[in-house]
Amino acid sequence: RVWAARGDPAALLRRDNDASGRCTYSFTVASPGEGSCPEAGSVAQLREELAALTARLSRLEGAGGVGGMGGSGPRGADVSSAWSRGPQRAAPGGCEELQRAKERLEEEKGRLEREKEELGRRLESRTQEIARLRATRCPPGTGGVPGRDALRSPMPPPGASPEPLSYQELKSERTELPASRLLEETALGRPRAEDSGCGELAWVGEPVVLGRADTIAGKYGVWMKDPEPVAPFTRETTWRVDTVGTEVRQLFQYEAAEQLARGYPAKVHVLPRPLESTGAVVYRGGLFFQPRRSRALARYDLRAEAISAERELPGAGYHGQYPYSWGGYTDIDLAVDETGLWVVYSTEKAKGAIVLSKLDPETLEIRRTWETNIRKQSVANSFIICGTLYTVSSYSAPNATVNFAYDTATSTSRSLSIPFENRFQYLSMVDYNPAERRLFAWDSYNMVAYPVRLTHT
Repeated sequence: RVWAARGDPAALLRRDNDASGRCTYSFTVASPGEGSCPEAGSVAQLREELAALTARLSRLEGAGGVGGMGGSGPRGADVSSAWSRGPQRAAPGGCEELQRAKERLEEEKGRLEREKEELGRRLESRTQEIARLRATRCPPGTGGVPGRDALRSPMPPPGASPEPLSYQELKSERTELPASRLLEETALGRPRAEDSGCGELAWVGEPVVLGRADTIAGKYGVWMKDPEPVAPFTRETTWRVDTVGTEVRQLFQYEAAEQLARGYPAKVHVLPRPLESTGAVVYRGGLFFQPRRSRALARYDLRAEAISAERELPGAGYHGQYPYSWGGYTDIDLAVDETGLWVVYSTEKAKGAIVLSKLDPETLEIRRTWETNIRKQSVANSFIICGTLYTVSSYSAPNATVNFAYDTATSTSRSLSIPFENRFQYLSMVDYNPAERRLFAWDSYNMVAYPVRLTHT
């Protein structure tokens, strides 16, 4: 039977038996906007379009395995289930879902293509780097044996690009030295009788790595030996401070340099006050340092384990006012040579030029002061040999130079050009040890020593 719905003649309520004989009611409403229904062929056309789109999506998913979008994934299941319900049921919402799935697939495909391009560029860069390392490590004529010619010519030719930092560190740990060079460095490291007098710096050898810091606190630091030790310490007792941090108080004590290389201190001193930067030295049984954020100097007695003297350095810049070119709050730098204890700094009166003062090691009183014409922030570091101040041109250039000298005996300065190798390209400390006649330095985590040669006038 058919009844017209109450109040709406266009709506019909139909009651009839279905295929199984069960009574069913159907409610039909006329379309307010369409005069007639689409032709039956449009349903078949929609079915074909959906089938073609599903096939294209399947090919995309099968080709790329795009980010969880395969047919077995949840999104693929949505598409296939929409189709399985038939065009009559899938038509209203299935197209929209398929369109969204398609857009997601295109986005994922674009992202993967961009990642592929990036990986390709990185792979090409790595390949070029490996080829260059092979050419450097196994140059023509070595027969594929790394380092055969490196022993004869350890430095790259002028104009050649520097080796990567990681490769330099690897080479420094494994470099073998010919016997002639070892003998030369031994002789230079321990002055012979005929070389016991003072002279002018004429040559700085290649750095020898004696230890390496294994934490970020040791990127900058200072390591020292006492040229005039007080018992129970000896000339072999080695001291080290890792200076990265705001509360630097730990002073590591090693019985010998061999312990330093292994990284096992015999004792750790905790300083009563934190120190500033890399300007400390050990001399006559005391650690001389600049307390943090002050223009003062302090002496820490290594036997008593207490501060035995402290005095302000009049007018000295501190905490970034007049540092070396690399920064690091290196405003005040202590030094030791054959004649005693020194301090390198600058003042407002000197307008940033290096000021050099000789100190009393017991009281820290200033005995005499020299004002140089060398601008402190224009040099990377300095050291003193036989009363002459020497400066280093760069903290990062592989082939730096010792570029200036100031002689306190004559109060005159002169330009120099003595080669100085920054093997690891971040020199944060350099000091002279008159007992060993070597330069001690800290170069980007590495504790190194340079042999030197003096000329006598």
